[in-house]
Amino acid sequence: MEKYLIKNSTIVNEGSQIVSDVLISNGRIEKIAPSISVNAREINGEGKYIFPGVIDDQVHFREPGLTHKATIFTESRAAVAGGVTSFMEMPNTIPPVFTQNLLEDKYKIASRTSLANYSFFMGTSNTNADEVLKINEKRKDVCGIKIFMGASTGNLLVDNYLTLDKIFRESEVLIATHCEDEKIIKDNLEKFKAAGRELTAADHPLIRNEEACFESSFAAIQLAKKHNSRLHILHISTEKELQLFTNMIPLADKKITAEVCVHHLHFTAKDYERLGNQIKCNPAIKAPQHKEALWKALLDDRLDVIATDHAPHTWQEKDEPYLQAHAGLPLVQHPLLLMLHYFKEGRISLEKIAQKMSHHVAECFQIKERGYIREGYHADLVMVDLNNMHQVKKENIFYKCGWSPFEGFQFPASIKITFVNGVPVYENGRWNESNKGQRLLFNR
Repeated sequence: MEKYLIKNSTIVNEGSQIVSDVLISNGRIEKIAPSISVNAREINGEGKYIFPGVIDDQVHFREPGLTHKATIFTESRAAVAGGVTSFMEMPNTIPPVFTQNLLEDKYKIASRTSLANYSFFMGTSNTNADEVLKINEKRKDVCGIKIFMGASTGNLLVDNYLTLDKIFRESEVLIATHCEDEKIIKDNLEKFKAAGRELTAADHPLIRNEEACFESSFAAIQLAKKHNSRLHILHISTEKELQLFTNMIPLADKKITAEVCVHHLHFTAKDYERLGNQIKCNPAIKAPQHKEALWKALLDDRLDVIATDHAPHTWQEKDEPYLQAHAGLPLVQHPLLLMLHYFKEGRISLEKIAQKMSHHVAECFQIKERGYIREGYHADLVMVDLNNMHQVKKENIFYKCGWSPFEGFQFPASIKITFVNGVPVYENGRWNESNKGQRLLFNR
């Protein structure tokens, strides 16, 4: 493999910023030092910032079965253009990932087509607990088990207490949950329908309300505490849920962790008037006080990681009337740029961005040799230019669905180079598509 020497860049890593050189060799970070002289392809990093590659712990890349929306290739390509070097993908494909064989099928697709590193969650239903728990035999090469404790497609909703109890009791790997209470949502929807008016996207956060989220998250936490399970609650969206999490112990000692997604940190219910179904997602984007509470909890470490919940649909699927419009929005190309926007606004530091999007994800999932800029680690790196603006336009949206809720938005920074396993897979608007990502491994 070619050697690369990044000269004089500002490295954002482990709570500090240092100007240094970085030598990349054989896919790894060989050396970090103030001045390195070696025969290698030299990259001028002066005035640029180097971050550890973003690790997105929640994406939906739609393959197999829903490839009219997206594929592992198209969405991983968009991901690396945004500085995302590793992803963990969800099981709600067609067919759902309810068997070990179906899980391995997705790994095979990714090994052939993914430009980023990858892992896939095992899916659960009310009837496949024994098959799910075979994941205990794969502790070092599967990110975890996903449970939809709220509405989802097909039979992915798990509401049988005995099934839930068995999985929480016997799982040796991380359990990730989507938490919304199905009964509360259905009751709210019937009340709104009974009012006799046409429902719109603005009703979404009232139907899938704070109570639905809290009750389900509380139930998951009670199960985790009962069995001392390793629980990670995805996409927290409400102020009330935040009382369930602590910042009083280090992340390494937490058995229960929580994630916030970029769209819940950026949009509020006020944006439904402008964007409508484009920002319809589950759990819903809610009133402004929730966004403010989420930011506070992110910065004080009650919320541990930032993710996207990237969930692309075609424009036609989003352009249906509210009740028929699909829930989810494409985001994996722009999470780092969005956080850099908030850095420029003074809301978050560069060090905190690296912590929440890389370091903490690696710690939370115990990912082996990634998530930090350290000698000997895989060279998953992102070079950004904080002084070169990037406006989102149709022609630079790389999702297969071809649209973004950020279209027209001008970010104050741009992604220059994304290294995946020591190779510049994305560089100044061009891809090296011959290089494929690697299967993530875990220190368990």
